[in-house]
Amino acid sequence: MATAIVFAYSEVGVRCLQVLLAQGVHIPLLFTHADDPGETQWFGSVAQLARERSIRVVTPDDPNTPEWVAAGRSQSPDFLFSFYYRHLLRADWLAVPARGALNMHGSLLPKYRGRAPVHWAILNGETETGASLHYMLEKPDAGALVDQQAVPILENDDALAVSNKVADAAAQVLVRALPRLIAGTAVPTALDLSKGSYYGRRRAEDGRIDWRKGARAVHDLVRAVAPPFPGAFFEMAGKKALVLQTRLDAGAPAHAAAAPCLYAQEGRWYADCADGRRLSITKLQIDGRLVTPNEVPFAGLHQPMALN
Repeated sequence: MATAIVFAYSEVGVRCLQVLLAQGVHIPLLFTHADDPGETQWFGSVAQLARERSIRVVTPDDPNTPEWVAAGRSQSPDFLFSFYYRHLLRADWLAVPARGALNMHGSLLPKYRGRAPVHWAILNGETETGASLHYMLEKPDAGALVDQQAVPILENDDALAVSNKVADAAAQVLVRALPRLIAGTAVPTALDLSKGSYYGRRRAEDGRIDWRKGARAVHDLVRAVAPPFPGAFFEMAGKKALVLQTRLDAGAPAHAAAAPCLYAQEGRWYADCADGRRLSITKLQIDGRLVTPNEVPFAGLHQPMALN
């Protein structure tokens, strides 16, 4: 029986932990994160699943202390697995497992190394992403690739939809790779980082809409940060307006000369964008509730409102 120390969180963490358990991997110690009450919990609980299986669960603020590394080393693990764990693991940890430390990353490495890979892929208008299992180095997402699987990003897929596709793909990758890892027959492939990309953390403020960009760019931003993530926003009637869902509209802009602008037409919100294309805003939220063009103070907004 193989033994592994596991670091896991989010939906990818849940799915991959299920795979390890189903394939009989012994997990004496699991590191995860305490849930943040300010973060929408759209994903399953790694901690709950582990405790149901009588696995010791810990949630340290810093897993890289000598004490925690020693606790892992005392278990003499064959493997270390990191599945969407949010802290970087230092060299001391990577040296603990006898047969290697591996990470599951939410992109088709070497593309989109770093933070928030699903969100960046949508924001950049990609048509596919995926999940990649690779060996860990101190340099993030740079170790040799064991296996990966692509998933499509459709035109109206938002970050939640794509994240769930990636979680499915991660589980399938691990199901394929784990027997080879345990048998010692996995053949890793070095990543050519010169053909990839690296992206940093995103903040809620990064969801501010720049209406000087074209309709496609605004649509991709809305999809990339749509709930349960913080959302794309702008100021409307002196208040913060969240654009929760958009569609690229085939209709002709009604106020192309005044673009970019917001207006109501036949009971719907539209934005004429800087590139001369039109967006249909299908969900617009102000003060925590969805608003329609027929509501006060928006009734009669048939004249365009300039957007900055």
